[in-house]
Amino acid sequence: MQDRFPAQQLFAEGAQYIDGRLAGGDSGRAHAVIDPATGEEVYTYDLAGTDTVDAAVAAARTAFPGWAGATPGERSDALHRFAAVLADRADEFARAESLQCGKPLKLTREFDVPGTIDNTAFFAGAARHLAGQSAGEYSGDHTSYVRREPIGVVGSIAPWNYPLQMAAWKILPAIAAGNTIVLKPAELTPLTSLLFARAASEAGIPDGVINIVTGTGREAGEHLVGHRDVVMTSFTGSTAVGRRVAELATATVKRLHLELGGKAPFVVFEDADLEAAVHGAVAGSLINTGQDCTAATRAYVQRPLYEAFVERTAALMETVRVGDPFAAGTDLGPLVSHAQRDRVAAFVDRARGYARVVTGGEAPQGELKNGAYYLPTLIADAAQDSEAVQSEIFGPVLVVLPFDTDEEGIRLANDTPYGLAASAWTRDVFRANRATREIKAGCVWINDHIPIISEMPHGGYKASGFGKDMSAYSFEEYTQVKHVMFDNTAVARKPWHRTVFGDS
Repeated sequence: MQDRFPAQQLFAEGAQYIDGRLAGGDSGRAHAVIDPATGEEVYTYDLAGTDTVDAAVAAARTAFPGWAGATPGERSDALHRFAAVLADRADEFARAESLQCGKPLKLTREFDVPGTIDNTAFFAGAARHLAGQSAGEYSGDHTSYVRREPIGVVGSIAPWNYPLQMAAWKILPAIAAGNTIVLKPAELTPLTSLLFARAASEAGIPDGVINIVTGTGREAGEHLVGHRDVVMTSFTGSTAVGRRVAELATATVKRLHLELGGKAPFVVFEDADLEAAVHGAVAGSLINTGQDCTAATRAYVQRPLYEAFVERTAALMETVRVGDPFAAGTDLGPLVSHAQRDRVAAFVDRARGYARVVTGGEAPQGELKNGAYYLPTLIADAAQDSEAVQSEIFGPVLVVLPFDTDEEGIRLANDTPYGLAASAWTRDVFRANRATREIKAGCVWINDHIPIISEMPHGGYKASGFGKDMSAYSFEEYTQVKHVMFDNTAVARKPWHRTVFGDS
């Protein structure tokens, strides 16, 4: 597999990046990165234990005063250089991401890597806008203003479904604001996080500003979240693990940012452009093999369009080309692991007892049998309270249900614990406006599903967590607000002192 990405060669010194250098882990346990398209090992490394985490946090703490003391212009210049290095290495990043995740190379080349470069350029600009509020007199002879300051060492945990982009979403706003960071990528997919940190060093970002520890969530992750020198935790992953992260962060009163699960509704009203909705549903549900918290997972179709939508969506799914991520014609690669493929298959097998599997519902055979592949799957006629509708499947599976009135469609869209993203399909501006107002989700698309841009926030409602990635909103979350107040008089004793000292 060396022709795909030479991981063993590039990371021979280990999968930990601390204070500008690669290093081995201290847990005493080895872990293999598996190519999910073939089941073959492509990289083996020693996992990080608690001592590795401690070393990374210490490096970040040492680097903090210097990086926080840099001018916004200096941090901005470094991030602009970083974006240029990423652009020069774009193909290397794309191949590494495809190898470890099973993403089609055309997806990583056209979406993951360009999006990461764009994020870097955005936060290079944002670094020059760490602004408070202008001075003003709000209390007698006193002048007040607000400072925004970096907060310190951030400990972040990124998931395996978008390793490069999630690393960027966590690292970039944190360091643009003057913080330093320790990131723990998923042990399944560490390669692009390590490349990202090395590229930052090449761009001139000082050693210790970005540190990577690759270990298990139970050992390295929990130690990072609970570390007394980490002042903020940012976590992206499942809602169940997010609850555990919140418990650990609360013990040390950390600032907390959680981007958790999703079960995005895809609401098709009777006046929608059916052809556009069908294509949107297939693309929106199968992006990244369905391993996306914002993927379309629940399609609610108003009854006059329901049967036609099911028929046409199934037919379009059957044209999707499943295959080798590195092959030019591939639309859909494998899931990230065989364990994840088996988890998805179990959801679909259970659904056969209460719903109709219209197409898919099995792993392909032949030349793909050794990979973690699963065919695009459409499930119809499930009940709203069924497992397939209420639980995250996180695979190439779309569930379709009918609804009658507009009120029912919006009610069903809101009827899960999650609220990360949603879409509504209609040519009626009033319906569109109502949907954006009443659907409880952090993002609601109209006549599209899944596009994101660096300038706008990404984050959820309800059990999908709180806090925003990307945009100026994300940047502000990695700062703390300080009120500064000046007394403009030379009077030794102020009027309010009488409440303490009396009138004598």
